[in-house]
Amino acid sequence: MTVTAKARTLGELLQTEGYAGRAPFDGRIRLVQDEVRDNLTRKLRSGEELFPGVVGYDDTVIPQLVNALLARQNFILLGLRGQAKSRILRAITGLLDEEVPVIAGVDMPDDVLNPVGAEGRALLEAHGLDLPIRWLPRADRYVEKLATPDVTVADLVGDVDPIKAARLGTSLGDVRSMHFGLLPRANRGIFAVNELADLSPKVQVALFNILQEGDVQIKGYPIRLELDVMLVFSANPEDYTARGKIVTPLKDRIGSEIRTHYPTDVRLGMDITAQEAARAEGVIVPPFIAELIEEIAFQAREDGRVDKLSGVSQRLPISLMEVAAANAERRSLVAGDAPVVRVSDVYAGLPAITGKMELEYEGELKGADQVARDVIRKAAGATYARNYGSANTRDLEKWFEAGNVFRFPQGGASAAALKAAGEVPGLSDLAAEVAASSDDAVRVSAAEFILEGLYGRKKLSRAEELYAAPEAETRQQRGGRWN
Repeated sequence: MTVTAKARTLGELLQTEGYAGRAPFDGRIRLVQDEVRDNLTRKLRSGEELFPGVVGYDDTVIPQLVNALLARQNFILLGLRGQAKSRILRAITGLLDEEVPVIAGVDMPDDVLNPVGAEGRALLEAHGLDLPIRWLPRADRYVEKLATPDVTVADLVGDVDPIKAARLGTSLGDVRSMHFGLLPRANRGIFAVNELADLSPKVQVALFNILQEGDVQIKGYPIRLELDVMLVFSANPEDYTARGKIVTPLKDRIGSEIRTHYPTDVRLGMDITAQEAARAEGVIVPPFIAELIEEIAFQAREDGRVDKLSGVSQRLPISLMEVAAANAERRSLVAGDAPVVRVSDVYAGLPAITGKMELEYEGELKGADQVARDVIRKAAGATYARNYGSANTRDLEKWFEAGNVFRFPQGGASAAALKAAGEVPGLSDLAAEVAASSDDAVRVSAAEFILEGLYGRKKLSRAEELYAAPEAETRQQRGGRWN
């Protein structure tokens, strides 16, 4: 609802369009779920983007989410870490009105015509049409709480305030003596709880009691609050979180359980990473390197040494992209060359990989660094095979099999590195094809990517930046699986 001239009192508000003809306590309540539904319906009809920045869920998560919102339901998003659950919850605020009028001077945002709080009702009866109002923007109507085991009912619902009771002359059981928690302060808005299973069972019980029945006991005093709140949750699947679980009565009262997921396609993952990763202006990430970085996350999710129940967050390729770009920038500042991301920069981003993989026992034995290097190798092989697997590299392989080795220069001008790459038969020509660019730095990046891809397919061996013929055992395997 948009009001051209903002009213400052209830009387002024009742003269505006949309409120004309209404009166206090008229019972015509537009709940938050109704407001979200109305705005969602309008956006669907006009073809507007519903959840900006949420990529890869158009055919899976978003249709289920839209159905829940149209049905005026509270819902929970279940998924592993790094699956945009919090982003989706915050994006729901875009379906609220730009701003709504609430009673001024009270802690709990309350409807100006039909207040649910005792303080708001008292002010309305005392001031009538002169009731002061304030305008609450949609950003302030979203309250989020990260659940931890130490969260109490007082934190979420509130607590008895003896000083307030004494000042007002009320009993401790009077709702007016309460110091409100986060949930009442989210009245007329959206209240989100992240990692719901981490809440203690008694707090979870208080949540569904206050929402379904409107009552809760605080220190033995029954308190009744008929709140107008849309409640949304996120949590990891129960088979993952060992810290707690969602109590059955609360699960039963949540309207829809919506499962999120990681990107199903490398290209979708690349779009997410490109959207989220921050890098200095001027740093160039060639497409084949961007695909390699994304493929690393896909390979890690399939690796048997990585805990699948923990998951591999989408933050892995995002962080890796940022660190690799930073390393390219550092190399450029030191050596004066163009800041183009290369395979060596991806290896420099190992700290962005190791911290985002929970390892199984076998992985722990090998060590996080070694597992990460193995994942990079597999990703390079998969990326190369997907795009350039049919390229003829036989002369190149024979050159290495003859006992030659090659180390890419890591400093100096790209032209010198490209000239050095010319020693390897066919490498420069294939690099030009892969790079699709006349820029020397991009071609050097392509040449290094080709060698890494062949290493990933076990057609070469690698020790740091030194490429050589495959080991004897690997060469024997190539006679079977690898050719």
